[in-house]
Amino acid sequence: MPIRSQLSLFVPPSVAAEIEAIRRIVDPVQHRLIPAHVTLCREDELAGFRLAECEARLGQAPPGPLTLQFGPPERFGEHGILLPCVGGADGFQSLREIVLGSRQARAHAPHLTLAHPRNPRAPRNSLDSAAALRAGLQVTFEAVHLIEQRDDDPWIVRATIPLVASPPDPS
Repeated sequence: MPIRSQLSLFVPPSVAAEIEAIRRIVDPVQHRLIPAHVTLCREDELAGFRLAECEARLGQAPPGPLTLQFGPPERFGEHGILLPCVGGADGFQSLREIVLGSRQARAHAPHLTLAHPRNPRAPRNSLDSAAALRAGLQVTFEAVHLIEQRDDDPWIVRATIPLVASPPDPS
């Protein structure tokens, strides 16, 4: 029974409905497996990951909520569709470095996957369907989630770490 883990930034409910309506059309399988999210750290990066250490690092250098802006939908793979990040990638990389405890964390381009090419192609999987999303979508993420998937079951949240802003300097 294979188990996969990753760290993700889930799209908050205030924005998710619009994205989920499109995901339900362009890839109902992915929509069923996991809510709209940006993958912060993939499973291969989490070897030896310790939740308590991650929480401590985020507590010492709290980055605060992360805001990303996304561009128009693009194809990837045979029939994948994603929204590329067009603003906020530097903050995303900084968050990865804090979470992984390394300034050498490999660069990873943030994006929102609308349709994943590993799933069967849905009848309405097209850039035209995805283009119904408003341009310049901006999303603020307020927590990091440790998630897990067993076999091909839906992903479940194992832990949530809030991204709390540093308190103002009293001086």
